Amino acid sequence: MTAPTQCSRDEWPIKAYKDLNFLNSDAARNIRVLCEMTEPGLRFAEEKIKDTIVLFGSARIVPVHVADAQLKTVQASICDLEHPTADEQRSLQKALSTVKAAPYYDMAAELAEELTKWSMNLPKEDMRRFIICSGGGPGIMEAANRGAHNAGGKSIGLGISLPFEQGVNEYIPDKLKFEFHYFFVRKYWFVLMAKALVAFPGGFGTMDELFETLTLVQTGKVTDAPPIILFGSEFWNSVVNFDALVEWGTISPEDLQLFTIVDTVEQARDAIIEQLSARFLS
Repeated sequence: MTAPTQCSRDEWPIKAYKDLNFLNSDAARNIRVLCEMTEPGLRFAEEKIKDTIVLFGSARIVPVHVADAQLKTVQASICDLEHPTADEQRSLQKALSTVKAAPYYDMAAELAEELTKWSMNLPKEDMRRFIICSGGGPGIMEAANRGAHNAGGKSIGLGISLPFEQGVNEYIPDKLKFEFHYFFVRKYWFVLMAKALVAFPGGFGTMDELFETLTLVQTGKVTDAPPIILFGSEFWNSVVNFDALVEWGTISPEDLQLFTIVDTVEQARDAIIEQLSARFLS
């Protein structure tokens, strides 16, 4: 048991809800979880936000011009070397991979901008505003918030405390910046208000978010299933063999209808607008 927070004699005994040592202890974990479950909802209500379009993907993807510059720097550093070291070869391979993935940053920003413009131009009597929501960090998350910002709209950043990812990106208004400690609570807020989800190329975190959402829809835990868009057929078809899951009998053939794979901003935009209009605006 940790020692109580120090306070003056006039304040003793300290109230439990003012004792930071207690509130940060293992015993008070349930209280901290409740705070993260409760406080965001109050802010969303204040901002009149009930509907989101969630974009997620790799935190490592950068804009095309940044990737091109990084590759040129690496190539210049090793161009005169007859026998590059293993580390130099890895740096070159990483730079080439970054260039390959970079177009998805630009497309994520464009998609977020297009959807924000559409949402902002909805008739006021519809009482619906579909707000872009991301994980708040760099990469595809930054692109999503940046696109909404470019359109003059607000967006949400559901940040998470990580050792290598500090703070949220600059394109999120202060009132809609969040910093979560618990991944599962952050996921709750991702799914609760989502009326559409777009998964761009990503790693473990992207796969985690995608497959958890697919599981919730498949099992009926999400009764009004949002459209789920996988952006980038080259990536998704090479990384996940969905047909093999059917062949092994671990999912049903109709489960493949839970998502749509697209390759262009126009395809993603039109699919989302069509489904959201039919469900909520007709």
